[in-house]
Amino acid sequence: MASYRLMILFILLLKMASDFDAKPMVMLLGQYSTGKTTFIKHLLGTSYPGSHVGPEPTTDRFIVVMSGPDGRSIPGNTIAVQADKPFGALTRFGSAFLSKFECSQMPHPLLEHFTFVDTPGVLAGEKQRTQRSYDFTGVTSWFAAKCDLILLFFDPYKLDISDEFKRVIGSLRGHDDKIRVVLNKADQVDTQHLMRVYGALMWSLGKVLSTPEVTRVYIGSFNDKPINEAAFGSMGKELFEKEQEDLLVDLKDIPRKACDRRINEFVKRARAAKIHAYIISHLKKEMPAMMGKAKAQQRLIDNLEEEFAKVQKDYHLPVGDFPDIQHYKEVLSGYQIDRFEKLKPKMIQAVDDMLGYDIPDLLKKFQNPYD
Repeated sequence: MASYRLMILFILLLKMASDFDAKPMVMLLGQYSTGKTTFIKHLLGTSYPGSHVGPEPTTDRFIVVMSGPDGRSIPGNTIAVQADKPFGALTRFGSAFLSKFECSQMPHPLLEHFTFVDTPGVLAGEKQRTQRSYDFTGVTSWFAAKCDLILLFFDPYKLDISDEFKRVIGSLRGHDDKIRVVLNKADQVDTQHLMRVYGALMWSLGKVLSTPEVTRVYIGSFNDKPINEAAFGSMGKELFEKEQEDLLVDLKDIPRKACDRRINEFVKRARAAKIHAYIISHLKKEMPAMMGKAKAQQRLIDNLEEEFAKVQKDYHLPVGDFPDIQHYKEVLSGYQIDRFEKLKPKMIQAVDDMLGYDIPDLLKKFQNPYD
């Protein structure tokens, strides 16, 4: 049981029935006043309960915008205990976070297909010296694992990536395929300035996104105001309209891909659980039978990278499937390794059979409800 709890802590989020029934989610991240809330209002064609827009930080909480029978806001403590909503695990972030979390419900055709997650503006400059009362990066990481698409918002005047924003982007590790970048309010500068802004943005992102692939960037002005043709002319207007169409196509594609993504996430969980079992079994075998257990455990934790390498070599496992070493060390230090269970080959074989036979058979019978 202890090893199972460790597995949940270090790599996996406990899945409930509500997670499989939930609609696909889109999370918006960025500094304050980059147009995140306005973007949601633009797509919905109206304000949602609890929305505020302004030049200074106005969205000071995580707001889940989802479909409901009537327009109302539900406090975080209430929504977190509703069994039919996939937010029960957020209680582990404490009351300080739940007081900064709410659910905004309203009837809308678009919300029948997916849910938006509006986030507080990431702090920059002197503001980031102020400590939040909850683990902002941890909450962001939790939502990133649940979401199907993550939009990083910038505008021509907010291209700097603060320390907090770096930590937030770092917490998205493992979800690179979900990330898209939105360069919003692009009609506020002329063509020459926009080219420089785009280059500076790509340079900044290249330092924090540790992927060789180029992240898709959408350029435009995503609000209800007419595009400023004085800066770009008719060609600029046509460019922004095409970019908006491409982004809308990306959004519309989310529900169709959501079922495939959930199966993909399930397979990732199974592979991660298998590697976790191998790691725990190996560490247990390295422990002495009687004396010096505390010193042996500390030695294993200090040299965890070497132990990972041994497991990878012994079982011919992909290096990329191994968990984050630092996080694993932190969680592992709270347990007694010698009390973990031994490896059960039958359970490993059951996982292999599932991945090799059951999942392919499931995909053959699979019918996507959004097609």
